Amino acid sequence: MGVFYGLRIVTFYVLLSLSAFIWCVISLFVAPFLSFPVRYRFINVYWCRFGVGLAKYLLGIDYRVTGIENIPSQRCVILSNHQSTWETFFLSAYFQPLSQVLKKELLRVPFFGWAMAMLKPIAINRDNPKQALKQLASQGADRLEQNCWVLIFPEGTRMPAGELGKFSRGGTALAVNAGLPVLPISHNAGMFWPKAGWGKNPGVIDVVIGPAMYVEGEGPRAIAALNQRAYEWIAQAQFDTGTLSAEKLAEITGSAAK
Repeated sequence: MGVFYGLRIVTFYVLLSLSAFIWCVISLFVAPFLSFPVRYRFINVYWCRFGVGLAKYLLGIDYRVTGIENIPSQRCVILSNHQSTWETFFLSAYFQPLSQVLKKELLRVPFFGWAMAMLKPIAINRDNPKQALKQLASQGADRLEQNCWVLIFPEGTRMPAGELGKFSRGGTALAVNAGLPVLPISHNAGMFWPKAGWGKNPGVIDVVIGPAMYVEGEGPRAIAALNQRAYEWIAQAQFDTGTLSAEKLAEITGSAAK
């Protein structure tokens, strides 16, 4: 990484942090008087688009989206792999309004957390997995009834590019219990916006939207089978975009790379 690009990264973080502070302060005074769809756009969509655009024009991190035709007309549960902060920005702006699962500690961050609290997130305590699952089931169902997309990162944490963590079944169970499909989404943002450190790499992020997947059958086994289908689809998409190795894909799918 050259010195000039390093300065661009510093500039990026300064502008992003400054914009977050200013926008959150403005939102605290304006957003409470707006309807939820308008409030969501005002707080989240505009700032997230700013962050994605800033990364594009200042750091050279662009993106392309394929599979747009797979997005169902009815809002449902989105299952995405998790590698960086970029996909949180992008998906929050692309699908709206959207409720996502996050650590409840984030809502305590001055200004930023206070603004986020007005967006109906599902704020869980990761130290209490059983309680978190119950909260996801109840609040997630409520958000879906309110015609919100629900974004789940089933790996539970960010993973380095080239890795794909095991998927929890909470998001899939939520979709099945609501009579809705899951929408799998794969991306390779971690190749350009790594999980650790401030470093960035210019390039084009591939965002691939898969077909909406419905449960086949009933009961826990059917939920597990649907979760595995989504897991394997994302693994295959990761392989197809050059992020996941053939060996890793074979470990997940139990078959040779296609």
